[in-house]
Amino acid sequence: MERHLITLLVKLGVVASLASFLVRFPALRVLLMREVRTLNQRFKLAMWFSGVFGAGVGIRVIIRSYEAVDLGLEGSLLAGVLGGYATGLVSGILISIPAMFNHEYLSMPVFAGIGVMGGLLRDCAVDKEDVWRFSPFFDLNLYRAIRYVKNLPRSLFHVFFFAAILFAEFLRQTLGDIFPGKIFSLEDTWHVPDLPIALAVYATTFFAVTLPLKVWNNARNEIKLEEQERLLMQARLDALTSQINPHFLFNTLNSVSSLIRTNPPQAREVVHQLSRILRRLLRKHENLTALRDELDFIADYLSIELVRFGEKLQYERDVAPETLDMLVPSMLLQPLVENCVKHGLSGKMEGGTIRIEARRVDGRLHLIVQDDGVGIPEPQLATLLDRGIGVSNVSERLKVIYGGDFRMYIDSHVGRGTRIAIEVPELQTTLAAVS
Repeated sequence: MERHLITLLVKLGVVASLASFLVRFPALRVLLMREVRTLNQRFKLAMWFSGVFGAGVGIRVIIRSYEAVDLGLEGSLLAGVLGGYATGLVSGILISIPAMFNHEYLSMPVFAGIGVMGGLLRDCAVDKEDVWRFSPFFDLNLYRAIRYVKNLPRSLFHVFFFAAILFAEFLRQTLGDIFPGKIFSLEDTWHVPDLPIALAVYATTFFAVTLPLKVWNNARNEIKLEEQERLLMQARLDALTSQINPHFLFNTLNSVSSLIRTNPPQAREVVHQLSRILRRLLRKHENLTALRDELDFIADYLSIELVRFGEKLQYERDVAPETLDMLVPSMLLQPLVENCVKHGLSGKMEGGTIRIEARRVDGRLHLIVQDDGVGIPEPQLATLLDRGIGVSNVSERLKVIYGGDFRMYIDSHVGRGTRIAIEVPELQTTLAAVS
């Protein structure tokens, strides 16, 4: 009896290992994540189940001592429950082929029928997620049925699921008794008329079906959490970007409104340049863009400000050529340049200079935006990242995109200007694209 129990435990170990191994394949994970599949996707899922569980049957047929690797019935039922009756039918037929070579002629009709039964059972689920919610602990399913009356259809489905697994094993045992040697069964090969062994066999079959479901469902939940985190990050980036664009547009329209009365031709030129900027914004949906494009955008933006400030505003650029194709967050520099104009130079009678530098150092991109304006008082500098839209927005976007792998420094002296330095990991347009 102890030897038989060890075989059953090995069988559970094999099915748990197979489930953990299979979920490592991205192609199978994608198929498991889908609840609605095309005919081609159902066929691919059937091939996965057939290849793995059919191989186990083949090993048992060739090497007579490895009985625990035969999971043909369990694999056929899983294929039907997860993929539908078509997947279950194809899987059951293919899984049974090695057994047919061993003259176990009942294997094919039984496995095919079990696969179809699994598909019909799947169709009985009100919500396909109920398949994944099935617990290996039947007492928990009964508790849910009693405790949560509103989920009675789900609980009844789980009861039917439990009964279907037991029926599948009962069918195999019965046919094995009536037609010896025509279908493989552990209990029949042992010839031990012992009730505890029979119960252990049924329990093993039950867990051999439910353990893969739990392993694969955990993988599905991890994928869903990752997707939710990605969508949350995208939503945060979209929200931050939407704060920047209206802010920039508002300030530009104020400049246009002041020019309409004093210099209509210049107002028309500003409107024309603004339209070019807006067209570029409407075309861009990526979170990262080449530094070259970002600098072109800054040039267009400053061309509008130059109309307003005239010779009082100077723009200098010192950019290493190898940095032009590096990726940076879209609209990274514009809020910083806008702050230089609005807070650094607009209050300075003689105007000033905005300077942008870019260097590549040890595989990282170093950016500097500085002005020689009025500067920021020490008390305000200490809280600069926690208020306003420009600098705090840029800092928040860097946190979302790079996590902790970035640096942002702000150095300012009253009457001498402000210097903002940003250091981010190197990304090339030829190696990465984020949309």
